[in-house]
Amino acid sequence: MDNLIAESTALFIPTGVYPFPGGGERAWKAIHGPATIPLPQLGWKSLGILELTALPTIREENWVPAVRQADALLVWGGDVLYLTYWLRQSGLADLLPSLSDTVYVGVSAGSIAVTPYNCDAEFDLEFVPDGSDMAHGADRALGLVNFTLYPHLNHPDMEDTELSNIQKWASGIPVPTYAIDDNTAIKVVDGVVDVISEGDWRLINP
Repeated sequence: MDNLIAESTALFIPTGVYPFPGGGERAWKAIHGPATIPLPQLGWKSLGILELTALPTIREENWVPAVRQADALLVWGGDVLYLTYWLRQSGLADLLPSLSDTVYVGVSAGSIAVTPYNCDAEFDLEFVPDGSDMAHGADRALGLVNFTLYPHLNHPDMEDTELSNIQKWASGIPVPTYAIDDNTAIKVVDGVVDVISEGDWRLINP
């Protein structure tokens, strides 16, 4: 794996973290560390920043080729609603289905964003600016996979991640829900789902 990363190029997307207090500092730490999940520090052949909020003001020919050439998109966590909003506004959401040779690596919100439903919608609404249209459809994400995701299962600092709460939320979702802890990942290749885990996870079917 280390050799594969050393031969691969990546773009890091920090956008989702900005709505939170200290968002700029959080983005800096995600890029430069220390970070709990040090995605940018894994030894990539090259690493760039893809800031979604900037893309609508940039000519597509000046950023789309870089996305198409990247081996991996590293999508950081944060506010799912904000991240999905800017994935759409930037045009990247429309581009993603055509990136058949690109690995999408999502952390927390970065993973939830590609599922059909936003499990953090109620929390995310607290960060929507007054008068913004961002709140419309807050409970829906991009729907690029046919299951949804609830991360941080049983995290000691997140009361809403208790399994009973996740099961309650999942009972209203018409697609399978994967509840995963921070030692679990989900790999999807050509629609085939594999759970990779050294921790705890649950599949909750509708």
